[in-house]
Order: sequence, then C-alpha cells, then structure tokens
Amino acid sequence: MRPDGVRVKAENPLYNLLPYVIPKRYDSMNMVTLDIPEAPLRAYMNEKRKENRSVSHLAIFLTAYLRMVEKYPALNRFIGGNHKIYEHKEISAGMVVLRPGGGETMIKLILDPGDTIFDVQNKINEMLETNRQAGNDEGVQGETNGLDKIVNFLLRTGPLMDFLMALLRFASSRGLLPKKITDASPFHSSLLISNLASIRCNHIYHHIYDFGTISVAMTLGNMREVPKRLRDGGIDLVRCIPVGVVMDERLENGNYYNSAFLYMKRYLSDPRLLESGE
Repeated sequence: MRPDGVRVKAENPLYNLLPYVIPKRYDSMNMVTLDIPEAPLRAYMNEKRKENRSVSHLAIFLTAYLRMVEKYPALNRFIGGNHKIYEHKEISAGMVVLRPGGGETMIKLILDPGDTIFDVQNKINEMLETNRQAGNDEGVQGETNGLDKIVNFLLRTGPLMDFLMALLRFASSRGLLPKKITDASPFHSSLLISNLASIRCNHIYHHIYDFGTISVAMTLGNMREVPKRLRDGGIDLVRCIPVGVVMDERLENGNYYNSAFLYMKRYLSDPRLLESGE
C-alpha cells in the first residue's frame, strides 16, 4: 500500500486501460488557458483590506481549487508507475518560494477539506515565513524544510547521486518511498501552482513531472485585456488573470475537466463564497 495514495478504479474501463497505452505523465498532458476576470478578485481583496484582513490572489485560487477538488475528486488522483489509478490521501499544493537576497526552495502546503479562504491564507503566511528564512551569517541557505534536507544530502553523495536518484525514481513510481519523504516532497502533491505575475511574467504551461504524483499544474500570469462581445454587438475589454493549466488526460474526460473548471470559476467570480467551508 502506498503511503501517499489509495488505489481506485475508474468507472469507465477505458481509464483503467489508458495508463498502459500512455505510460508517461508528460505524454498525457492536455493544456488550456482560463481567463479569470480580475475585478471581482480586486474588489474582494480591497473589501477585506478595509476589515484589516490581507487576502492574496494565491489564497483565492488555492481555496477555489480546494472547493473544486471536493466536488470533482478525480482531479485529486494520479497514475502510479504500476499503471494503476490512486487517489491522494490528502489535498496538497507544491509551490516555489523565493528567499530574500536570492535563492529559492519549494514547499508543500496541506489543505484540509472545509478550509476557508482565511485558513488557507494563514497556512500560506506560516509556510512563507518559515521557508523564506535567510541562511547563516556566511549567506549559505539553511535547511528550512524537508526538501532542503533531502537535496543537501543528495548533493553530498557526489558520484553516488545518479544511482540514488535512479533508486528514488523507481521507489516513487512503485509507491515504495517512506512516508517521511513523500510528506516532505512537493513533487508528491495534488497540484503544482505558481503566481508568475509576482515576478512580472506571463502565464506558462508548466509540465507535470513524471517523478512524483502531481497531475495538475496551474500558473497565474500578468493580467491582460480579453475582448468580450456585448449583446448590442459591441466589444468590451475585460481585464483578466490568465491561468495556464496542464492536466493528465488519463484521469478523466474533457467534459469532466470542463465542468470542474466551470465550478471553480463560480467561486472566483464571487470569492465571498470561499469564506465558508462548503
């Protein structure tokens, strides 16, 4: 039994066969751009600011994603190296954190069913505070999370690193990694998310790693104006946040994914809905 997932069978037999037909995650990537109107998000963040609450774009999107996965659980699944379908034992997100003065690390954020947007924002703040710590007096980055410790250990092995990485890849694909490693690894998450607008970058279609268990990647990019046809025949330019989404097509069909993202957009159009745990 894997420490990071529970075996499930798809209702449609085709999806039990697909992992044998398309064995690699990078061969099964489908991509789409979601244009999310920015005005409702900005209005909500301004409203919370007046209440002395700080809410970020990242917290809004992560909480909306959480609601989506609760409604559409197939998006919280992954294909193991044995070509079987598993459901994550938790809902989690891996993301990159920039450290003051340069350097970066990756973190893994655990989301609990029923978390409100305020719960998610608090978790983000706590993780950022811990993982953005500068290094020691010599400027060397410290080991602020489990991934840092694993990376530093591997780098110290020198010529053995190729062998150890091959061993890790095999163990990961077969679900043989110790729980201590999968708990620390952001590659063993439900979602990869990155707010590229924070570094003034356009959205991209981020690959989903064949190592680990990530089946969905989302990147938020620089805002852009999207033309929208009005009922009177005119054109309006709507300021939107473009989100590049990459997903594993072996988990479900296009209609399922479309319904899931439409459901997520419902919360993004009115973030106040995210203040309850339902």
